[in-house]
Amino acid sequence: MLALNQYLAAALKQQRKDKQWSLDTTAKQTGVSKAMLGQIERGESSPTIATLWKIAGGFNTSLSTFLEPELAEQAQPEIRSADQLRQQPASDDMLVAILFPYDEKYGFEMYELTLLESYQRVSEPHEAGVSEHVIVTSGEMEVLANGQWNKLSQGQALRFAGDKPHGYRNLNKQAAVFHCLIHYSRNKSL
Repeated sequence: MLALNQYLAAALKQQRKDKQWSLDTTAKQTGVSKAMLGQIERGESSPTIATLWKIAGGFNTSLSTFLEPELAEQAQPEIRSADQLRQQPASDDMLVAILFPYDEKYGFEMYELTLLESYQRVSEPHEAGVSEHVIVTSGEMEVLANGQWNKLSQGQALRFAGDKPHGYRNLNKQAAVFHCLIHYSRNKSL
């Protein structure tokens, strides 16, 4: 967790430096308090996934920007294992494995997400043109899309507009595991 907090702190500082934003400007752009941003930059806070999404949205960048560096181009294919990548990057009950961090060349990022018992999160909309693709690999869960909760079981998939309010929940005692591919519009550079 310490290494992740240090990476998150460095990534946030770099994003602010690149945009030449003060903490005040960053707070206004992200909707996250100046105090919380300062704690994150000092590695003193483990924010929720919802907070990380707010920060990413404010910078008009991907969530994976704050969790893992972009993959280097490889001469040979690289096998990535969710078991080795899975972590709890935030203080909520969601485990995250970044299978493929955002790469402008492809326009998407892909996660394996695990929702623990009774987990629920309603997300703010991403920027215009973003779509999400969810494929349940284990358990049952519900996805909020177009104002309606949709129940999904193992092997079922759903694509929806990520630029509208949406959410995920697991009302069961067993964890729900799914892959989530987030595609960003090619018209927009992250």
